[in-house]
Amino acid sequence: MVIGGRMDADRALLTPRGELVHGCADALAEKLAQLPPGTARVDLDMSGVHFMDTAGLAFLEVLRDHGHRRSVPVTATRWNGQPRRILELVGLDTTDPLRSPAPGEAPAQAVSAVARERAERLHVLQAEVEQLRQAIVSRPVIDQARGVLMATYGCTSDEAWHILREASQLSNTKLRTVAAALTACAAAEGAPPPEVRTALARAVARRQS
Repeated sequence: MVIGGRMDADRALLTPRGELVHGCADALAEKLAQLPPGTARVDLDMSGVHFMDTAGLAFLEVLRDHGHRRSVPVTATRWNGQPRRILELVGLDTTDPLRSPAPGEAPAQAVSAVARERAERLHVLQAEVEQLRQAIVSRPVIDQARGVLMATYGCTSDEAWHILREASQLSNTKLRTVAAALTACAAAEGAPPPEVRTALARAVARRQS
């Protein structure tokens, strides 16, 4: 991420460009530290940010903290695309997530706590989605490996599945990696790596005993 900027009298206009990911909060803190003395306002134009993960919330906290410490107004406006949807998911104002609450609204600290909780839930959901994506990608090669075991050892589909799982555990190797090694070696008429080969042999022996 790159943060451009200019001064308009005593107002700093900053223009982040890129992604709000790990390290973005540090980049903003460095940029804020470089502002000239007497800066009376800091406004961020977020229209150049096209992706944001939970690190973006730390980015906003840095900006909020700067405003509190310097007793100057700070804003972050013109959100769009995926970052705007993330703000919606965590319950922040998409016009300006740093906007001071109106009378009757929850104070900033409460809003921030809710935002952090929702961000944690979002992070868990993102991890689950990634696990599902990996499972979908892995399914074909695992099914092929089961077919190889069934043809080689005359076992059932369920038995082949348990052999693969046990070999994965015994060799401390990901299930997809075991399956890929088995299918690749079957196609090339070779042999899996020693640790996988040994684990497969043990797993097959246990199933046949």
